[in-house]
Amino acid sequence: MATSPAMDKKIYIHAGAHRTGTSSFQMCLAENADTLHRLGYDLAYPTRDGAPGRGLALRLPRPRDVGVKGLSLRPFIRKVRTELEQISPDANRALILSEENIPGPMRSFYAGKFFPAASLRLHTLRRALPAQAEHLVFVTRSYDALYLSAYRKRSEDNASRPFAELRDMLAGIEGGWCEVITALRDDLQPKRLTVLEYGARGSSPALLGRLVPGLEGADLTEPARTVNLSATDKALEELQKRYHAGAELTRPQWQAVIAEHANDRTDRGFASFTPEQVEKLQTRYARDLDQIEKLGGVDVIRS
Repeated sequence: MATSPAMDKKIYIHAGAHRTGTSSFQMCLAENADTLHRLGYDLAYPTRDGAPGRGLALRLPRPRDVGVKGLSLRPFIRKVRTELEQISPDANRALILSEENIPGPMRSFYAGKFFPAASLRLHTLRRALPAQAEHLVFVTRSYDALYLSAYRKRSEDNASRPFAELRDMLAGIEGGWCEVITALRDDLQPKRLTVLEYGARGSSPALLGRLVPGLEGADLTEPARTVNLSATDKALEELQKRYHAGAELTRPQWQAVIAEHANDRTDRGFASFTPEQVEKLQTRYARDLDQIEKLGGVDVIRS
């Protein structure tokens, strides 16, 4: 059966995960945009953390849409399809798409859920794509480090509850990477799916080389500017004091506070799990990686 030009389009997806260097990877795409465009690749990524370019906005179903009776996916599919067509209209050019929110936003953690809309969002994205994804790469991270990093990041620009009030709930969240990876495989249905453990991620150019065959030996540069690093305890304490006093800070303002205290690396106990919780979460992560390795259709690369 003959295929349409759109069905022949090559699509490569870097789907995060959160707090695994996604912003640095997107900065790498921006840094090497001219080279990648010359090689025939269009680029789609958000600009929320300062990477230059046209900001990607995938309007996929949200956690509150899960289980809604009579929910129509057509408006979501239409918006996502239009967005991607505007970024990469030529069926003869490949598309590299990077977005950590594909399975869902991190704020679901604070409702005690692990990406509850992942299956619905991935099913919607598959129907919106102009062709089946050639390859999807997903970087995982241990649950204890993921939750801590997510909390610290959120605390940079939001008033947060003390971590001590949240850690029991976070340590007890059900579900995890097994369910997300299964949804990536079954609902998005890429031709190839690679799960990369955070410790094996390497540089952003190396990650891009893993994602796209033929770019392994390309002359790509690592961005000089490091992005999206968590603030120090001192900076977060100062920011939380201001937020809880009612202050509303712009991005440049809260970034200035982070820069002011960047050299104070004293551990002030801003956020931590108990030793027992760390052991439990790390054990579960190792067990889940073992389970993911047993899934068919998934390549797992561990550190």
